[in-house]
Amino acid sequence: MLLDLFLTFLLVGFVSFGGGYAIIPMVELEVTRHGWMTSQELIDVIAVAGMSPGPIATNTAVFIGFHTAGLLGAIVAAVAITLPSVLIVFIIAAFFYKLYEAPAVQSAFYGLRPVVTALIIFAAYSFAGSNGLFSLSEEALPGGLLFLFCLFALMKFKWHPALIILIAGFAGIVIY
Repeated sequence: MLLDLFLTFLLVGFVSFGGGYAIIPMVELEVTRHGWMTSQELIDVIAVAGMSPGPIATNTAVFIGFHTAGLLGAIVAAVAITLPSVLIVFIIAAFFYKLYEAPAVQSAFYGLRPVVTALIIFAAYSFAGSNGLFSLSEEALPGGLLFLFCLFALMKFKWHPALIILIAGFAGIVIY
């Protein structure tokens, strides 16, 4: 079990370009493939991980590791998901200034931007769909309205995300 956790999150760590939200589709695939959690359990974990201090990828790995194999599983998953980043940063830092100006490197960064954006949008779409936001039921209406309010407050009024999280949590207590 611990070896599976380590190898899974090591792989996720090596291919997680674009930040924590971009890895959600791969984590969901791996977690459900191994039977460690259901998709709904993972959605709940991602929601808590996103609101917790620190990187969402590491927080998600810690929650999944803990759920799967206790404290040792949490440690193994956290080390595995952060190890690739640490190694890559050390390697890149050694050659950064020489490589960064290279046209091929600049082109690669431009090529990765649309992929990262697509992965984040896909994760948001999957997350919304799993939470019933695309449903037209009476139960989905409050969540959909809360989503629209939060999106509007973030985009139009530029409210701080922490304030939005507090408001949404309070609204959830009142509504549900």
